[in-house]
Amino acid sequence: MLRSPSRFVRSWITAAIVGSVLVGCGSSTEGEPAGEEAAAGAKTDVTVETIKATRQLTDANGVKISLKKEPERIVCLFALCDDILTELGIVPTATNSALLAHPDFLGKEKAKQVDVIPGGFIAPEVEAILSHKPDLVIGLEDTHGKLAPALKGATTFWPMQPETWQNSVGYLRDVAALTGRTAEGEKAEKTFRNKLAEAERAKSDKTALVIYGSDENFGVATPGTDVTAGLFPKLADYPWKSRGVEGSYSLEEILARDVDVLFVETISFGEADGKLSEKLAKNPLWGKIPAVRNGDVHEVDSEVWAKGRGTRSLGIVLDEATAALR
Repeated sequence: MLRSPSRFVRSWITAAIVGSVLVGCGSSTEGEPAGEEAAAGAKTDVTVETIKATRQLTDANGVKISLKKEPERIVCLFALCDDILTELGIVPTATNSALLAHPDFLGKEKAKQVDVIPGGFIAPEVEAILSHKPDLVIGLEDTHGKLAPALKGATTFWPMQPETWQNSVGYLRDVAALTGRTAEGEKAEKTFRNKLAEAERAKSDKTALVIYGSDENFGVATPGTDVTAGLFPKLADYPWKSRGVEGSYSLEEILARDVDVLFVETISFGEADGKLSEKLAKNPLWGKIPAVRNGDVHEVDSEVWAKGRGTRSLGIVLDEATAALR
């Protein structure tokens, strides 16, 4: 059986999923959307509104940002920041993720030129952050919000909390406005919206599932708690909904859904120790899932699928997912 993680666990999955995602089965369905249409939402609007440069704004979560000048030195404490900056043609001064090494971002060689903040995702070192004299530091609110007091007065800290692709687009537009990269922001948004709309028009009738983890303690990615999973009701039959902190799906439930295409995000710690799908193959129930029987299990890059969350990462997800769902 498997248990769905809390939103907090999902936000720092890169560092602590093994100890936080437990095995179990629950039945709570409180807060679930009413059917597939509700999950898929309205048809994707490809209209892109003009982005206006500014030094002050309030984001969708009510966070107010005020800068004296366009930020030139930006430190990223989670991958959405790296994604956004790449879309805008900006290289972060320092980062806390491995996303930039992906070939569709900077690539391994260029990524090596970007300093890495020590301390890990959960506890990046404040002294190291400030040593880069950043104009702006962007982090994940429920993980890095605790750093705000230590950074106050020395730099501007922006705690983001993306939960949907619309949130990610909103943050892209906000950063574009603050950096003056308005044309780049509009282009990136338009590219993503058009790609999503095209994928939506060619929606598959197959049942899909995205799981993540490092061993038998794995979870199901669900819309509303996972940005990538939020795309899937537009792409295929995706019957997986969040059941809250204590909710879960049993492997028997997954088996009963007749999953046709399965996407697997292996989260590794330190040296790679094998793919999640290979570990789950030891479970006799795993082999009974149609996607497994038919060889339609796809190991995907967790840096992009689980952590990126921005328009470039989600564009890659759309390309890979639609190809697999044909």
